[in-house]
Amino acid sequence: MSKKITLQQINDAAKAINVPTAALQAVMQVECKGSGFNADGTPVILFERHVFRKQLIANGKSAIAAKAMKERPDLCNTTAGGYGLFSAQHGRLNAATLYDRTSALESASWGLGQIMGYWWKDLGYASIQDFVNAMYKDEASQLEAMCRYIKKNGLDNYLRKLDWAGFALRYNGQNYKANQYDVKLAAAYKGLV
Repeated sequence: MSKKITLQQINDAAKAINVPTAALQAVMQVECKGSGFNADGTPVILFERHVFRKQLIANGKSAIAAKAMKERPDLCNTTAGGYGLFSAQHGRLNAATLYDRTSALESASWGLGQIMGYWWKDLGYASIQDFVNAMYKDEASQLEAMCRYIKKNGLDNYLRKLDWAGFALRYNGQNYKANQYDVKLAAAYKGLV
């Protein structure tokens, strides 16, 4: 059974949240270059060291956060960045799990939509492991998480209006302009219609 998503599955997901199919495809294309899996079959992730610190503290593990910051500032830090190669992301995640598995899994963005693990509960998953299992299952499951996130945060309205700046601000945060997410989304959409 293929892990790749079909156009029909994308159409169905877009219809379920009442957005143009090409708009959903544009987000997938910009967030993970259109593929939710690496060549080795692992989900595309990005491990966020500053989020790891926040999640450790939020999960009542401040002492572990302090230890990790001292021992591995590349994994636990007050600042974003230091990502390294995309091929190194699962190694970074695995190293972080040695400090605290739950906080580490919550600190990566996952799959087609690059949804942060810490959203698992708000998106209706039973546990962080349930969320991660869905990210490993197939791209359709990754798209479902992305659509849950879009709907939960009212971002479907921005996709319907093709308001790329409004969507990018709420999906990627205040620094979206520096990375030109709105421009990239608009260009991807234009290439699909």
